[in-house]
Amino acid sequence: METIVVFVGISIPFFLVTIWAIVDVAMKDFGTIKKKALWGLTASIPFIGFIIYLIFGFRKGKKSKTPGIL
Repeated sequence: METIVVFVGISIPFFLVTIWAIVDVAMKDFGTIKKKALWGLTASIPFIGFIIYLIFGFRKGKKSKTPGIL
């Protein structure tokens, strides 16, 4: 039972930051749809994708005037 609680306790923060990274990609303009899709796929990789996005992709995108549009 303790193992499940620890697993869930660790998984929830990773899930939340992954969702944040996906939403951030959706709200930014990366120049082309291909680049945006690539960063979206990268951000959605469990446990490591959001870290890759934060290190390499976070500053590449610009805030879009029309959020959510690919």
